[in-house]
Amino acid sequence: RRPLFCARMTKRDRELVLAGVDGAVATITLNRPERHNSLVPDLVRQLGDAISGCDSDPGARVLVLRATGRSFSTGGDLAGFREHADTVAQYADELVGLLNDVILRLVDCRLPVITVVDGQVTGGSLGLVLAADIVLVTDRASFTPYYVEAGFSPDGGWTAMLPDIIGRTRASTVQLLNQTITTEQALEWGLATAYADSAGLDEAVAELCQQVLGKKAGSVLRTRRLLRPRDLESRLELEREQFVEQIVTDEATTGIRSWLGDD
Repeated sequence: RRPLFCARMTKRDRELVLAGVDGAVATITLNRPERHNSLVPDLVRQLGDAISGCDSDPGARVLVLRATGRSFSTGGDLAGFREHADTVAQYADELVGLLNDVILRLVDCRLPVITVVDGQVTGGSLGLVLAADIVLVTDRASFTPYYVEAGFSPDGGWTAMLPDIIGRTRASTVQLLNQTITTEQALEWGLATAYADSAGLDEAVAELCQQVLGKKAGSVLRTRRLLRPRDLESRLELEREQFVEQIVTDEATTGIRSWLGDD
């Protein structure tokens, strides 16, 4: 197994994102389970570096993205927004910008991406699912926006990518009513494409990897390029702009306090 790639990672950063290559399979693991793998700039920055490292490894032919703990990722860490209250617009601009960069790196890397969801996904972390080619879920998977409850503006592809996958009306209803997409709905609507029991998850991941590796690498690459969403950069940029504008409003400030129990 080839180890982590990013020379500039610190010891602390390595605890947030684990990465390595075993044979032809590259695996990146979100590793902040005590905070439900919620997103902070350090984690997202190192996630981007790990994706680039996997992409540049000559032996890697498929990338698996997964997470430790009982949540895949709960989106932006609200504690981070509270800690940066005096400069929240700049903090939000950095965080969403880094997330957009990660989404684009996943979409544009030469490796087919398998995202494994064995827990809840909320907020902008949905982008790590939407950017995948194959999404494997268990019965513990769920997807909830929370934006209209917290007073935030959608990011992570909730408006830039999700409507193309599940349809505009479904995407609108889920977000405006803050509905949860269940495992069954994710599979029915095309948000997820494969299912496995949690107990047999590793075996299911290995089987999917072997199926991908059995295909012609050049053909896989060209297929991914042709399937790339058009105008994705501009769509994600609009999400970032709207997120930054909304984060400084009283709605967002009150929402952060309420969710963190500060009221």
